[in-house]
Formats: sequence, structure tokens, C-alpha cells
Amino acid sequence: MTVSYTLEVANVRFGGFSKLLFRWKGSIYKLLYKEFLLFCGVYLFFSVLYRLMLTPKQQDVFERIALYCDQFTNTNFIPVLFVLGFYVTLAFNRWWGQYTSFPLPDNLMMVVSGNVHGADERGRMLRRTLMRYANLASVLILRSVSTRVRKRFPTLEHVVEAGFMTSHELKILESLHSDFNKYWMPLTWFANLASRAREETRVRDDIALRLLMDELNNYRAKCSLLFHYDWISIPLVYTQVVTLAVYSFFALCVVGRQFLSPEKGYKDHKLDLYVPVFTLLQFFFYAGWLKVGELIINPFGEDDDDFETNQLIDRNIQVSMLAVDDMYQNLAPLEKDKHWAQQHFSIPYTVSTAADGLRPAFKGSTFDMRMSLEDLELERPTDTFPLQGSSLDNRKDGLLKGCSLPSLLNVPTHQFMEDVNEDEIPLAEEMIKVETN
Repeated sequence: MTVSYTLEVANVRFGGFSKLLFRWKGSIYKLLYKEFLLFCGVYLFFSVLYRLMLTPKQQDVFERIALYCDQFTNTNFIPVLFVLGFYVTLAFNRWWGQYTSFPLPDNLMMVVSGNVHGADERGRMLRRTLMRYANLASVLILRSVSTRVRKRFPTLEHVVEAGFMTSHELKILESLHSDFNKYWMPLTWFANLASRAREETRVRDDIALRLLMDELNNYRAKCSLLFHYDWISIPLVYTQVVTLAVYSFFALCVVGRQFLSPEKGYKDHKLDLYVPVFTLLQFFFYAGWLKVGELIINPFGEDDDDFETNQLIDRNIQVSMLAVDDMYQNLAPLEKDKHWAQQHFSIPYTVSTAADGLRPAFKGSTFDMRMSLEDLELERPTDTFPLQGSSLDNRKDGLLKGCSLPSLLNVPTHQFMEDVNEDEIPLAEEMIKVETN
């Protein structure tokens, strides 16, 4: 079952996250403790071997090997951080994409409830059957990707027994041969049944039918995307690279991070602490990171934090049938609301939230910005464009010094150039270029 702790961290307070560190279900300790104990056991074996079981000559050979391994664990020879960080980021994006692609019937049931009419038995049957087909499609696709749903519905007969499909529909489904997954067939039944409802005027116009088809296609697209997420995984070679990088790194650490005799004066071996605290922390972080990637790469398994697919199936069938059946045209009588006669009214607060009502409403970040007198002073732009230093004749067609620029647009360029003296051509060309821009 998904572990939720959002209520416990709703408010930021001292030690807010520290309470979460002692949880076992869904924790990193539960995922990692076996690997952690194995690493500690191997490290302890080499430590005891070095200290108690080897001869002085053999200890010298072991120390040389330890120093050789240590130089690779303290450099970027094995880029654990890079490959592991990118891998977990990629896996997280994939995890979120799978969550958002889960087919929820909410939009579809609203459209069915509002556009498939009829309070009689036929209308009720049409609406319920349409939503049953939609939920059947999600069950079929989840049987293909989720181990929990597969265990709940191991065969199609179990799906029939659960009420998602009739025996006759099962025979039709099995009689239609296809080498590929047939999760889309109930959605085809949905489309055909919606067209029949249009012929019976249960769907009253083509616009409503088009709305039904659009929501059906959106629902089908999510089912298809879920199937493709299960089909196309993160390339195996990258998963292998990450796993080998982490395991090889700590395989070198069990030898290279051994505490050597301080009496021999090896560099960085002046203390003999027996327990490699920082190496164990490094293993906990790196191997835990790898476990996180392993956990979220496929959220349709049976881990503590995997998606509750069976509960989602129960929720979807219940709310969809409630929306299209019990709630169809089941409206409360129209009444004047409590504030009908009040032009200005306020909503009451409880005592514990009364302070929120005293806060001024946010009107924008610049609403209370202070202004100087210079900011408030207006400066009106001039309507003319004086031509300083020009000797153009100010008597020809308004193309004169001091004339406004808009008047220049009414004169063809060739006429303007004909009225300009030869020595004034550069200035005239500059005027034309300015006005054109």
C-alpha cells in the first residue's frame, strides 16, 4: 500500500522530517538492509583476515593491494555520481509519466452523464454499459502491466465474475483473433454503442457525439501509453552500466577502505578505527540511490510505494456508475442561496482561522510600490519631427523641415527624390530609411 506522510509534513517545524526517519514500511532501510549487512560482513571478513590470519609478508602484499584499490575509489575513475544521478532522474521522470497516464474515467463519465439522455431503463442501460466498457478496458490493460491486478484477475472468467464483462461479451472477445493485446476492443464497443445512441436520439446532436468520441480517444490514448510504458523500458545496457558501476565501486571499497597499520606510515592511514563510518555512509547513500531507481522504474509491482492499482479499479467503477446512474438528473430543487439578498457578504471563519480574514488581499507585487515625484510627472511627446541642418525647400508638397513624419507616407518615393536637390540626396535617403523602419 502506498505510504503517505503528507499530513505529517504539512507545516514546517523543527525536526519535521526527523520523525519520518524511524518509519519502517516504505523506508530505505527496508529496501537496503540486506545489501548493507552483506557489505558489512564482507568488509569484516577482510578486516579479520588482514589482522589475524595473514603472515607479515602476506600483510604487506594485502596492504599494497588495498592502497592500489583505494586510489580508484577516491578518484573519478568510476563515475558513480554521474551515471547514478542521471539514471535516477530518468527513472523518476518515467515514474511520473506512468502515474499521469493512468486511465481515469472522470471526464468520460461526466460527458456520458450529461449527453446520453433517458430516464427510462433503456437510457440507464446505455449509460451504465458505456462506462462498464471503459472500465473493462482499463482492467484489461492493467492485467497486462500490474502484478497485483493480474493476481486479482488471473483469467478473463474472473473479470466476468467481477461484473466488468458478460459471458456473451467474453465469447465475442475470444472469437476475434488478434496476435496483440486486445484491451482496445471494449473501447470500440463503446464507440459503436455511442453511435447507436445517437441514432436513437439518446445523444441529441452530433456535437455531443463528437464530445463523447473526443473523451473516449483521450481515455484510449492513456491506456495505450500505459501499455507502451510497460513495453518500452529504459535500455537494459544503461541499467547494467549503473548496476556494475555501483557494485564494482563498493567491491573495491571492501579492500581499499581497510584500515592499515599506522606503524607502517602509509599516507592517510594514521588512525585505526576498525569501523569505516564514512564508507558505510557512502554505501548507504549510493546503494540506496540505486534502490530508489529500482523501486520507481516499475511502479506496478507489489512494493510498499507502488501504485494501488486494485484500489483504483474499485474507485473507478464505483464513481463512474454513481455518476451515470444514481446521479443522472438527480438534482436538488433550485433555491435561493443564503446570500441572495446581500450585495456584499463575507464568509465566516472559525476561531482558529479568524486571523486569515484580517489579512489584506493580494493585489499584485507592485500595488504598494512607492513612487517619486519624477515617476508621477507626465511628459507629452512632440507631434513633429524637426529636420535639423537641412536646406530642403519648405514649400514643396509638405516635404519640408518641421513637417510631421506621417505626411511623408503620402508621397511616393520617386516624387520625393525628384523634389530634392542633388546635394540633399543623402539626407533625403536617411529620412526615407527612418520612416520605413
